[in-house]
Amino acid sequence: MEQALQLQDILSAEEQLKGISHKTPIFTSRTLNGQAGCEVYLKCENLQKVGAFKFRGAYNTISKLSAEQKKQGVIAFSSGNHAQAVALASHLSNVPAVICMPKDAPKVKVEATKGYGAEVVYYDRFKEDREVVAKDLAKKRGLTLIPPYNHPHIMAGAGTAALELLREVPDLDGIIAPIGGGGLLSGTAVAAKGIQPMIRVFGVEPAEADDTRRSFEAGNRITIPAPPTIADGLRITTPGEITFPVIQKYTETILTVSEGEIREATRFAFFRLKLVVEPSGAVPLAALLFGRLPKDLHKVGVIISGGNIDPSVMADIAGAK
Repeated sequence: MEQALQLQDILSAEEQLKGISHKTPIFTSRTLNGQAGCEVYLKCENLQKVGAFKFRGAYNTISKLSAEQKKQGVIAFSSGNHAQAVALASHLSNVPAVICMPKDAPKVKVEATKGYGAEVVYYDRFKEDREVVAKDLAKKRGLTLIPPYNHPHIMAGAGTAALELLREVPDLDGIIAPIGGGGLLSGTAVAAKGIQPMIRVFGVEPAEADDTRRSFEAGNRITIPAPPTIADGLRITTPGEITFPVIQKYTETILTVSEGEIREATRFAFFRLKLVVEPSGAVPLAALLFGRLPKDLHKVGVIISGGNIDPSVMADIAGAK
């Protein structure tokens, strides 16, 4: 079976995103280098439009729809970054958008999604399956579903962040990214290996949400119970059907970090690096700070996936009383 994602797909996505997405900055810190024991280059997707890498894949996917599909509109299911990404990408493309969000979604995220012009349809996450709700509505209204990760165009868009990083720092010997459903890691891996074949690729996920690590070791996709991690963007129970084979092929291993380490990395980013990073985006930083990577790596790139942290979570992590 042909691989779902090729370097050419990511190069094509880069063209689609030219002048649309931000070319996010690459951040370095002597303090971080000292703690990590290597040179670290942070690709700051927390400074991307909607505050996360998700905008890249959403816009790339919507841009490739037919004129009829664009006229009919799109639908997505998400309570976080993907919701806002699809809403903004649709707005910029003049495409109607419907976003399925749980009734208890944070108000700030609902308001941001509506602010980009999307219609929000609520569901009860304790009684309803969000994917079923979205697919039913898509069928009734003739909408095109934009999935959060399990789609080649989503993966290709996500991979453009690594492409930009390696154009600026071409001699990296390692690159790491957080993993939820696998869209970012699969795109990162194909981009990195396509540009620098000898580079070593690592995925990082919370120990509480280690479906990909277990799947990687078993050689097939494994499902875990709903994980209780602070990294809300990584609360996935099964790796993506399309993303997982790509991760298997190009990733050296899947690392895990504890909840305490994720909190400490988020705090470190804020107080020492002056960067607002959501817990999901701090997961690879935690792997560096707590020595999870091989010691023979000298120059490591890190995809900081997003910075949309709930204010109450930030206050708790920062130690506010």
